[in-house]
Amino acid sequence: MRVFLQTLGCRLNEAELERWSRNCRKQGFVLADSAEHADLVVINTCAVTGESVRKSRQLIRRAQRGNPQAKLVVSGCYASLETEAIAAELGVDLVVTNPDKDRLIDIAVRHLDLAVMPETATEPGEHALLARGRHRAFVKVQDGCRYRCAFCIVTKARGDERSQSVAAVVDEVNRAHASGIQEVVLAGVHLGGYGSDIGCDLTTLIEAVLSQTAVPRVRLGSLEPWELTDAFWSLFDDPRLMPHLHLPLQSGADSVLRRMSRRCRSADFRELVRQARQAIPGFGITTDIIVGFPGETDAEWQQTVAFARAMPFSHIHVFAYSPRAGTRAAGMPDQLSHNVKRMRSRQMHALAQAGRRQILSRAVGQIFEVLIEGRSGGDAGWSGYTPNYLRVEIEGDTLADLDNRIIRVRATALSADGERLLARPL
Repeated sequence: MRVFLQTLGCRLNEAELERWSRNCRKQGFVLADSAEHADLVVINTCAVTGESVRKSRQLIRRAQRGNPQAKLVVSGCYASLETEAIAAELGVDLVVTNPDKDRLIDIAVRHLDLAVMPETATEPGEHALLARGRHRAFVKVQDGCRYRCAFCIVTKARGDERSQSVAAVVDEVNRAHASGIQEVVLAGVHLGGYGSDIGCDLTTLIEAVLSQTAVPRVRLGSLEPWELTDAFWSLFDDPRLMPHLHLPLQSGADSVLRRMSRRCRSADFRELVRQARQAIPGFGITTDIIVGFPGETDAEWQQTVAFARAMPFSHIHVFAYSPRAGTRAAGMPDQLSHNVKRMRSRQMHALAQAGRRQILSRAVGQIFEVLIEGRSGGDAGWSGYTPNYLRVEIEGDTLADLDNRIIRVRATALSADGERLLARPL
């Protein structure tokens, strides 16, 4: 049985894909490299925006056209919100909603009468995605969210908060490390709410992972900025916890943040960034910004521009707002035109690029430990990421096999396009 797994969306979807791949191996299935060569296709959908829904439907239809003989299973947020429509309109073989997705492979085996050959399963400890060239693993530690941001459908799709036990997370991290994985990312829908349902918290989980595993690098997935305490920064005294956080800003205008029902204001966010960079010099901060939220005036937009310019961020994920049925924002007045959103998106992308180059320029001359994740392309040198998540291309000897190694380098210059550091091994 050949299985092809595909996902859209967040890091949590990536973590779920890794869990499914591991469960496939336990059942004796083989992971296919394309939908066309699979007996079973599993698609993990996204619904965070209208564009995400369109892409999810496109993936489903493409899989059906490319391999109509394969069984097709669909899960994820879009599948959970439009279960009946997907089954009726798109004609998939099985829809597994978010509450059941951790058991997706077992459910597919049972409902689709799949041929199971556990005697052919891989040896315990082999990480299912390592053969696909992965150097980091996404570990799902939490699902669901208690908050209701005006633009977000994911909280409805994911349901109530549910946390994995500390022991289960530690065990998964140790399995990934035993298979050769050098870096794990702890991911969740509402990562900062980890443990709210089991009498625990995120700090306790991080401390356990650092003390009970030996994986060289631990990263955190997206964290809401209102959930970090002053004591949180001391966790980064352990050099294995990578000094980088993705903190979604969404807007630099407090009036827009109120309409979004966000619980953080621009001054609070600014103080968090100050604390991070004071505690750990060079601390990497990446963020999300929504462009063209309903009612966003020119003055409000200029506040966001000024805020982003003052930070700056090492990366900004720019979202052009699109109405999502089922959210409060979709019914708000003063929806902005496509042209306004496109113009502002271009401006923010240019600002993001300038901020990234500013941060990269500051890093020239510094020494970093870089996890090598492959070649840049063609005959180019090896490349990877620093602890604070800056892209690095290694100059010099490109013949040695550096893949999946952590090496010390000195950053020597910026690349010609200004998008990454050039560095030489020490």
